[in-house]
Amino acid sequence: MADKTYLSDIKEIRVDENSPLFDKTGMLYKEFPSDYRQIRYFTLLIVQSAPLEIKEINLLEQQISEVIKNGVKHGNRCEASKKVRVWYSFDSTHAHLIVQDEGEGFKDLEKWNEFNRNRLEILSAQDFEKLSDYVSFRTQKSDDNDGGNALFAALEYWNGGFVFNEARNAVAMLKSFPQKKHAIG
Repeated sequence: MADKTYLSDIKEIRVDENSPLFDKTGMLYKEFPSDYRQIRYFTLLIVQSAPLEIKEINLLEQQISEVIKNGVKHGNRCEASKKVRVWYSFDSTHAHLIVQDEGEGFKDLEKWNEFNRNRLEILSAQDFEKLSDYVSFRTQKSDDNDGGNALFAALEYWNGGFVFNEARNAVAMLKSFPQKKHAIG
């Protein structure tokens, strides 16, 4: 029998411009044109600041790439004149990023949260026939390669929060890394 998923256990993407995650104090900054072909390069420019002790560096790189790609593709619609701005901070205990584009914002955030809630409840109930209706989240602006899957992963990865500003064109995120236990003796 599957464990019951409770609504209080389901993570959601919040809108909270006053979240401490939007504090840019002491963060590094980079600004990029919305050139889809260079997303990998932009990601590497940011990740190179991360310490080598981070064991999840490949997952971190993938997550950063996805959030930049969303800003370039969905926010700025690949208009090279529009910028994606990234503030970031890394150490062995955390990764903190704020990514902002010049787009109209994620207008379907509530619909995405509802879709995700339903998806998780159906998954928990192991109703695999119904789950086929929740494979990907699509909007009227989605293309064949869109599905909202990066947001599902983001909610799991960014364990310290994943929060949009009021305009929904900036997202702040925090990942806390577990600390190694040192053996005694």
